[in-house]
Amino acid sequence: MIALTACGGEGGVAEAGPTGGKAAPPAQTTSAAPRPSEPRLNPVQRVLAKLSVEEKVGQLFMPVLYGTAADTVSGENQARYAAQTPAKVIAKYHLGGVILFPQNVRSAAQVVGLTNGMQRAAEEVPLLIGTDQENGLVSRMSALMTDFPGAAEIGATKDTGLSREVAKATGEELRSLGVNLDFAPVADVNVNPRNPVIGRRAFGDDPQRVAKMVTAAVKGFGDARIAATAKHFPGHGDTSVDSHTGLPVIKHTKAEWERIDAPPFKAAIDAGVDAVMSAHIVFPKLDSSGDPATLSKTILTGLLREQLGFKGVISTDALNMGGVRKKYDDGEISVRAVLAGADLLLMPNDLPKAYGAVLAAVKSGRISKARLDQSITRLLTLKQNRGLLTEAPVASAQRAAEVLRSPEHRRLAARAGG
Repeated sequence: MIALTACGGEGGVAEAGPTGGKAAPPAQTTSAAPRPSEPRLNPVQRVLAKLSVEEKVGQLFMPVLYGTAADTVSGENQARYAAQTPAKVIAKYHLGGVILFPQNVRSAAQVVGLTNGMQRAAEEVPLLIGTDQENGLVSRMSALMTDFPGAAEIGATKDTGLSREVAKATGEELRSLGVNLDFAPVADVNVNPRNPVIGRRAFGDDPQRVAKMVTAAVKGFGDARIAATAKHFPGHGDTSVDSHTGLPVIKHTKAEWERIDAPPFKAAIDAGVDAVMSAHIVFPKLDSSGDPATLSKTILTGLLREQLGFKGVISTDALNMGGVRKKYDDGEISVRAVLAGADLLLMPNDLPKAYGAVLAAVKSGRISKARLDQSITRLLTLKQNRGLLTEAPVASAQRAAEVLRSPEHRRLAARAGG
């Protein structure tokens, strides 16, 4: 973040002592006494100060919009947002971000047009435009991008340099399309062979090896100037239930969590990861409330923020997943996630309801304005750190054509086993 410091002159009029003495040199300044310098706001503070409460609440949300252009409406949007185009949804809810899925993808030039159009629609603050490009099993942009092997294949090589190279190349391709945040790398340690949701998405079953691979991947995304996200905290590796449809329970003790699940997340934080994504899992030895980690202040604030010292953005996993929707409605889920410590509310099942609930909670004081400002400051800081805060990036179809599936990247994929 650029630090702006107030500049004050050090010159002045040298005064003679009370009994006389050497005369002062001619004054070089006006006769008025210099005023104390007023502190100047840094870019994050400047943007924060001009946002209304409604705009701040919108910055928390990153829904999925199903159009292929910013100014057209798909069938899904018609049902969800009363025939408003993606651009109008972004403007209406003052969205801080949007996540892309395969239904948003037709061609490189089309995606470039979509991301540029959505950025133009974000009047207050440029958007975080994210996607899940883990490579391998979860590759939302695979129709356009180099087919790199997934984490399990990369992890099996034990080559941290390869992990960093693949992450950098992935980030370069995403950036060329106007995507600036990847929900990767997976930091889970897959110690359960029956795990239906992580499996080969993880770098392996050895905590220290996974930690090294995650560190390298975070640095690789940073090399490409893409925000990286370690997921799924506090660790989704030992479950036989899919949190998309059910609510997994992890039975590790606190000591087992420290030994098995924590090392990759600690490594990611040490490597400067931009965001950490929560998991929709119940972890009784970390929090006895029965709520999933996404809604647990004990886990998100107490463990991730205070114990591990993470200062970046906490993102929820998708809020339309079954694992987080067992006990509360779609509005209450978003409110509780913010109260737990989340900053980015990903894919609410009902955006109008979720937005309205969070706004009402702020206006009633249930979510304090100070708590809201904490999250907005973190989100704006991420944008500032990635060069997004004051001027929206503009993607180029020509540049995308040069970067996507470039000969260099195809050679890298072949070397990695893809």
